[in-house]
Amino acid sequence: MQNFNRHISDLLKRDNRLVDDEKDLQINVLRDLINNLDIQLIELLISDEKARKKFFIQVKDVYVFKQNDFIFYLDSKVLDGSYTQYANRIGLASGGKFLTDSTDYVLDFPYKDCILEGGQSTEEGNDVYFEYDTEANDYVEKTAKRKEVFYNRIIAKDEIDRLLEPKAFQEVVRYDADGESIPASFTRDAELNRKRGLPEDTITDNLIIKGNNLLALHSLEKEFKGKVKLIYIDPPFNTGNDSFKYNDNFNHSTWLSFMYNRLCVANNLLCDDGAIYINVDDIEEAYLKVVCDSIFGQDNFINVISVKSSTPSGTKTAHKEKTIIKQKDLILVYRKSVNTSFNAQYTSRNNWDNHYSKYLIKINNNEFKLLNLIDVLLEKGVLQKKVSIKSLDINDKVFKEFYLKESDKICRLQSHKNKEAELASKKKKNIVYEHFNDKTSQGLYYNGQVITPLSQSIKKVYKNQKLSLDLGMLLCDFWSDIDFQNTQNEGGVSFPTAKKPELLLARIIELSTDINDIVLDYHFGSGTTGAVSLKLNRQFIGVEQLDYKEDDSVKRIKNVIYADQSGVSKAYNWQGGGSFTYIELAKNNERAKELIDSCISLDELINLFEELNTRYFLSYNVRIKDFKDNVIKEEAFINLSLTRQKELFKRMLDNNQLYVNLSEVEDARYKLSEDAIRLTKDFYQIKN
Repeated sequence: MQNFNRHISDLLKRDNRLVDDEKDLQINVLRDLINNLDIQLIELLISDEKARKKFFIQVKDVYVFKQNDFIFYLDSKVLDGSYTQYANRIGLASGGKFLTDSTDYVLDFPYKDCILEGGQSTEEGNDVYFEYDTEANDYVEKTAKRKEVFYNRIIAKDEIDRLLEPKAFQEVVRYDADGESIPASFTRDAELNRKRGLPEDTITDNLIIKGNNLLALHSLEKEFKGKVKLIYIDPPFNTGNDSFKYNDNFNHSTWLSFMYNRLCVANNLLCDDGAIYINVDDIEEAYLKVVCDSIFGQDNFINVISVKSSTPSGTKTAHKEKTIIKQKDLILVYRKSVNTSFNAQYTSRNNWDNHYSKYLIKINNNEFKLLNLIDVLLEKGVLQKKVSIKSLDINDKVFKEFYLKESDKICRLQSHKNKEAELASKKKKNIVYEHFNDKTSQGLYYNGQVITPLSQSIKKVYKNQKLSLDLGMLLCDFWSDIDFQNTQNEGGVSFPTAKKPELLLARIIELSTDINDIVLDYHFGSGTTGAVSLKLNRQFIGVEQLDYKEDDSVKRIKNVIYADQSGVSKAYNWQGGGSFTYIELAKNNERAKELIDSCISLDELINLFEELNTRYFLSYNVRIKDFKDNVIKEEAFINLSLTRQKELFKRMLDNNQLYVNLSEVEDARYKLSEDAIRLTKDFYQIKN
């Protein structure tokens, strides 16, 4: 047995993946490869006569790998191996193996290995069928909770490939201060791209894309893969009160599948130093974090930001005896890699920091003196009477003007780690001491403590709709200073319950981007992300699939171009300008709707039905045979008005199969305009 173990060990060491720096077998790596039926490893085992006899069974001319036998062999601890790479790790484990290192332990849920196309509108969320109502003397549309179509990655690969193929455009319109126009091409500013380290031919237009966001993200991938600095999304919360309406039996799993599919491609769009912020409700936050860990990597999790979004009042407190009232939203933050950095943000202080109680004056080139701040304020007339340091009012106009002007002299004493300076300072008791190292000043010290000026706490903060220098506190993971109650009409569009404050987006954009960086929001909604990006001079890409009628993102961003002064406009001195390009994914079934509208009789509609059924996409839940054999022959249906008959035919079209693939952009049956074909090719940089 020892000889066999040694033989197998030597055999496995031929695979460099299994050997560590000490030339020992990495047992955990071996386990993962066996669990995944790694082809290279199995070929190695089957090539050896002893291993083949032990771990394979021959069925005629075929050898079948006895995976469980090999795993049992490993579990018997007959092989010496290395666990050194795990020596300094702590975590949940099973069988001596960390759960995070195993493919056996994952957040699993129904449909995890499927693609969910995921329409979000009410119409897309229901099954549809028709029954005649004698009282109404009409066919009444019936609905039931939709059983969502899931495309399995294995058994429906062809359908998935087609589903996720880049899409053609049926409309491309540019909006700027001069109005709207059809562009000659997409803008690719080579100089701007060089400044931000992107390929010179990267599109630099702001974009609003109308269409299914999963398909739009895959369409964006070719042009923007690895180029997006920040992704912010505010997806449906899956509370049962929003637009996410699916089969109740799988609502939780459906939501996770919906998020997973989109986050996977979103991760591909992020640049190496990018970050993603996901606004989420506490109902799904814990599950979504595990999903995000698997996509972005557990080591790339940054934090969960809690944002105070409401106050405990009114009807919210009705059930206070049975629950703990919610008044916060959560934002999951992940980085793309260790190269991601953040621009520290600060919020304004509400009161004076009592530690700043000293005032530093310079006597001559080498001598300084510390005075009591209150005494200085009295001497200079800032205060009319002596008060405690705690009573200083930072909103007092005279005092504020003084501390901003004198911030390099107002100071505090702090502990520090420079032991040499500490000892030297203590020897000069009650004297301000300047410590030098190689003729370089290391700062001022007093009785062993370092003197820190107030100027280090003067930061750019947002207060009273303005950005200005003032006393600031470092912003951490609890944001309680953003007004969620008065944002209904920001941007000139009405989203009473769903719109996020512009200040929230401004803070996130400032945290994770610099001027001209690309910001993506694929749940664009009212367009807050785009509006703020424009005001902060960032390039934005917004994707939206729901129809908000007159209060959509196009209207919102047009208002920004025309110098909208709501939200953070005054803080950033926004005077208007800029542009964006609106793109609409080409709809496959739009042609079918046109054919229905063109029919002048029921006979034509009936003749068209076979073409709709074979050439276009009827909803999978339409009872086609029943409609063909029964409904269209019933007298009640025949007696309906032609307009009503057309409506019923249109309702049978599948709203999840509306888009034309890029490969079919020139297919005459879709009747795309020359401009649409030209601009589609220009977007994807197709030269012929």
